[in-house]
Amino acid sequence: MSRLHFVASDATDAQAALAALRARHEDSGEDIADVIVALGGDGFMLQTLHQFLGSKKPIYGMNLGSVGFLMNEYRDEGLDARLAAAEPAHVHPLRMKAVTISGQTHDALAFNEVSLLRETRQAAKIRISVDDKVRITELICDGVLISTPAGSTAYNLSAHGPILPIDAALLALTPISAFRPRRWHGALLSHRARTRFEILDPVKRPVSAVADNLEVRNVARVDVAEDRSISMTMLFDAGHSLDERILAEQFVD
Repeated sequence: MSRLHFVASDATDAQAALAALRARHEDSGEDIADVIVALGGDGFMLQTLHQFLGSKKPIYGMNLGSVGFLMNEYRDEGLDARLAAAEPAHVHPLRMKAVTISGQTHDALAFNEVSLLRETRQAAKIRISVDDKVRITELICDGVLISTPAGSTAYNLSAHGPILPIDAALLALTPISAFRPRRWHGALLSHRARTRFEILDPVKRPVSAVADNLEVRNVARVDVAEDRSISMTMLFDAGHSLDERILAEQFVD
């Protein structure tokens, strides 16, 4: 039996589930627990990954949110057996370095995606370089994002980006409502790629950069690359691995 530590979002259902599970299982505390059990939605799973980044403890999520793509079904019985049979998925974050127009630098990690978004009615104008070579001189758009495989079924998919297998050594670069070049629909990049976004006319056309749940406003330049030195493990019920979920998502009617 694993030693467990339970965490939950502030939602009423999640707090009720937290109480129910703690009534059935001892909470060993985060320091000595073998597994972190997270109760909430996908957003809370991302928060939990960031919260326990240094511990490298595996995280088993149960869905008490809206979508729950990164979570397992919530049940308050049979948790020990589910954990014993659980299948791991190893994920690596993107590392974002954003420089604002005032010269401030912000570093952040993103397990899903880094997105650049226009802040006003004015379309953003963004130059994109990959490995120090300019690939798009001027992208006129609502925004652009770069996604990990784990995040490829989230905002990336909503922006019509490709779904990536969890073990693919790839990143998805996807425009958001691109106006020019009109026919550019994005690119697949090596996970080793270093991508730079330069904001053209950032005062007139301000842009924000978002890494998971951290937003930096009025950016002038954003550098993004995967950080393979960091690895986190999520646990999924047998037969419902993240691999299987991502594959099944591509065959939804």
